Amino acid sequence: MSTGQLVLSAGVIVLTAAAVLGAQTIRAGRTFASWHVGRPTTTSHRRTPTGAHSTGVRSAPPTVKPPIVTTLPPERVGVTRRRFLNRALTVAFGTFIAQLTMDALAFLWPNLSGGFGTDVNAGNAQDLLDQTINPDGSVTPVFIPEARTYVVPAPGATPLQYVGKDVVAGGVFAVYQRCTHLGCRVPWCQTSEGFECPCHGSKFNSMGEYYTGPAPRSLDRFVASIDGNGDLVIKTGQIIQTPRLSRLNVGYPRGPFCVG
Repeated sequence: MSTGQLVLSAGVIVLTAAAVLGAQTIRAGRTFASWHVGRPTTTSHRRTPTGAHSTGVRSAPPTVKPPIVTTLPPERVGVTRRRFLNRALTVAFGTFIAQLTMDALAFLWPNLSGGFGTDVNAGNAQDLLDQTINPDGSVTPVFIPEARTYVVPAPGATPLQYVGKDVVAGGVFAVYQRCTHLGCRVPWCQTSEGFECPCHGSKFNSMGEYYTGPAPRSLDRFVASIDGNGDLVIKTGQIIQTPRLSRLNVGYPRGPFCVG
């Protein structure tokens, strides 16, 4: 579950709890009030003796006492309101602590949840390399959602700036999708064969190397390796930053830009 979904779930829980507590409070108040509402009472009168009729004196009509209504004392209402607020705050605080705890566990021990932040198996490295190169020689990266990564082909000879950083494996790079300027997701532009940020216009070639725009460096990339089965393993917990280059290793652009 994503953070946004967790926050939305927490909000629903808090609102539901508040509604339930409010209903209970109103019901309790009505019950208390009903116990203190007196019923109308009448004075009992005895049957007039037979002899009384002969005197011509009429008996007095029965008297009806007004109902005795006892209102809730202000302090009683105050206690009920305080109890409702205390319970609502307790539920909200408990939900917040649970959310904070889950986020902390995911940060400190990412292997508990899997996905981004862990080692992601992207599939057979040779198959991925074949998919990135089109029959006409153009490039189309393979996007790996779990790793938030574009798999792109690397040059035959590893450029010097990447030697010893373990970012090339099986002839491919694992390039982070996030722009190094303000973190926007950078989509691929097929016509220019590069990455173009729609937020502020930063542009990068097919290897993620900086070309133009406000980005301070090239796109970040992940440490990658090949396991015993020939699969590409992307270590999304290990991000390697690469600076701007005075000379790009791959020509760019190859066609019209997608972002002006």
